[in-house]
Amino acid sequence: MTPDPSDHAEQAHGLGSSHGHGHTVDGNRRLLLLVLALNGGFMVVEIVGGILFGSLALLADAAHMASDVAGIVIALIAQSLIGRAPSQRLTFGLIRSEVLAAQANGILLVATGGWILYEALRRIGDAPEIAGGGVTVVASIGLLINVGSAWLLFGARHDNLNMRGAFLHMSADAAGSVAAVVAGLAALLGRLYWVDPAVSVLIAGLVLWAAWGLLRDATHVLLEGAPPHVTANDIVDAVADLPEVDGIHHLHLWYLASDSVALSGHVVLDGEPSLHEAQEVGDQVRQLLRERFGIVHATLELECHHCETATAAHR
Repeated sequence: MTPDPSDHAEQAHGLGSSHGHGHTVDGNRRLLLLVLALNGGFMVVEIVGGILFGSLALLADAAHMASDVAGIVIALIAQSLIGRAPSQRLTFGLIRSEVLAAQANGILLVATGGWILYEALRRIGDAPEIAGGGVTVVASIGLLINVGSAWLLFGARHDNLNMRGAFLHMSADAAGSVAAVVAGLAALLGRLYWVDPAVSVLIAGLVLWAAWGLLRDATHVLLEGAPPHVTANDIVDAVADLPEVDGIHHLHLWYLASDSVALSGHVVLDGEPSLHEAQEVGDQVRQLLRERFGIVHATLELECHHCETATAAHR
């Protein structure tokens, strides 16, 4: 079995080529700081409004916004860690910190959703009177801030799970603000005070739904699951179609981070090529993986015969 020396060169190059990624990290950090300022300021307004007007929907939305603020702080810390240069002990740097941040955000959302659901169910049979006009005004302002924050994060939601988590926080909170507006209008126009805890149940459901998706995807990355957009069979078929390749086996696909896929595998070459020819074939395979599947971290072991054949001959 012949290891491909160019793999080490590619990995060394990857350790130092973070310039473009750095721009993304800096841009995401600025977005998160802006969203943090908007939501942190309004969270205080919403808490005060919920207490003054007696609205659980406002307090529920404020609790969710508090989880947003904490989640964005976690996301900011993760963005700082992502930007750190690789080291001898951490050769990929701290790019998985965004996955850990996403899990922390998911757990925070579960706790928030559980508290909202508990309070809503406790009040739904005996809903207190609320000041509908005040609730409607405060919730409407919150809706504008939530929609604006979600819009700011919309373009960055595919960068990594960390930014997706922040976007989900804002989206769920926007839906919660809509529910709070409905509760305020119901109290103002029809004295339907039961709508306030009822819509709080809806807010809790939205929060828990967002948490489930985030925790599921973050756990998939931490368990080194394969990306959903490509299968091992797709790669086997594509690589085997190269005329110089006899087959590929011992193939593994996993996430380094939510936006970075890695691959390792044994590529069996046709005939008995020289070391130089084998390296050229390895370059072709890496180019195919990069262009067709978006895989830039590929570790290949080049062979002139299958592992099973080599083991049998050695015996």
